[in-house]
Amino acid sequence: MVEKREVLESRRKTFLKRRLIIVFSVLGVFCLVIALLSLFQCTDLIIKVSEDVQSSPQPNEWAMFRRDLAHTGNAGDNITLPQGTLKWTFPTGGPIHSSPAVVDGTIYFGSRDGCIYALDAATGEKLWSFQTGSWVESSPAVVGGVVYCGSNDGNLYALDAKTGEKLWSHDMHLVVRSSPAVADGVVYVGCEDYKLYAVDAATGAELWHGDTGGTIYASPAIAKGIVIVGSVGNMFYSFNAKNGNARIQFDAKVPVYSSAAIKDGIAYFTGSWGFFIAMDITAKNWWEENKLREYWNTLYAYGLMPKPSPPSGFLWAILLKQNARAVSSPSIVGDYAYVGSGENLVSIDLKAQKVQWTFSTGDDVVSSPAVAGNVIYIGSQDKHFYAVDRATGVKLWDYATGDQITSSPAVDNGMVYVGSEDGKLYAFD
Repeated sequence: MVEKREVLESRRKTFLKRRLIIVFSVLGVFCLVIALLSLFQCTDLIIKVSEDVQSSPQPNEWAMFRRDLAHTGNAGDNITLPQGTLKWTFPTGGPIHSSPAVVDGTIYFGSRDGCIYALDAATGEKLWSFQTGSWVESSPAVVGGVVYCGSNDGNLYALDAKTGEKLWSHDMHLVVRSSPAVADGVVYVGCEDYKLYAVDAATGAELWHGDTGGTIYASPAIAKGIVIVGSVGNMFYSFNAKNGNARIQFDAKVPVYSSAAIKDGIAYFTGSWGFFIAMDITAKNWWEENKLREYWNTLYAYGLMPKPSPPSGFLWAILLKQNARAVSSPSIVGDYAYVGSGENLVSIDLKAQKVQWTFSTGDDVVSSPAVAGNVIYIGSQDKHFYAVDRATGVKLWDYATGDQITSSPAVDNGMVYVGSEDGKLYAFD
């Protein structure tokens, strides 16, 4: 009887021991999975970002919207500055919202007459035009002898830069007002179907798409192997440029129409109603961050949780003007940003995180500034095109066009180009 009890006790201990081993093994595997998921979700240790994604314009080139992949809008210092003398105008059959690109002495832009145009940059002579099926409000990107541009007919077009011959078109089904950015053989562009697309630049085949919470009017910006874009669904997004893996989904609380500018791994953009926001583009959301943050905020409101930490990637924000329309995209030069907000052109000291000066126009500034040397060039809906001293905010010169200016200027080879809703493209030297 005693031996039987000892045998049963031994079996019980063995069973408990095995049970504990199984429990701890399951817990260990669970913890390992959580650790791996955390490393994958919150860091780049498992899947690294390729930081060699690039397509820098040559000196005296303005190859895409805001000039380069980082959307700095900065032509540099070693350039002859346009002095405001009208050299030529080119009339189209509709208002011009599209912003020009300038490469190899040729200027490319779209018009609401449905055409994409190529002109001789020195004379304004038309070299070719390509008719799409609707307004062209997207701004062209010109890389490797190919012009990439969206149309409100729902297509992204690739055209031969010399002849205007269509190489391919990609049917995106809904309006494409976003301006494409091109890097390492990939075209990145947003669409009104709430998606950011990556398309093979040679064939037009879709490589990947990222879902967003709203229509994308902004142009994607790219740096450090990361592509970023905002949407009018109040969100700011970042994706791995190579594979489309989502990284950041930041709730900006307001629609984001503007394109971001990037410097030293920080993205700067405007949110509607007058906010200027700085984000770390290398950051990643932690698991289910936005959903869990809602509960955290609710519990904090009832005094049951400490104050929530700032959202992943968020660095700082300042209010430029209460309830001001903010559609303009910033230019970055050194430690300063320049952007339209309401009827003002605003200079922001990025280190001090405060406004340095404001220059007031007669109406909203939707146009995005171009900077060359010590001069900022920008259009306003008051129909004027302005040149403003970068250090002081003092007007240097202006020119009255026939209608409001929502197009953003491009500076190249001692000239500045901008479209107006009077249907003309203007060239100043």
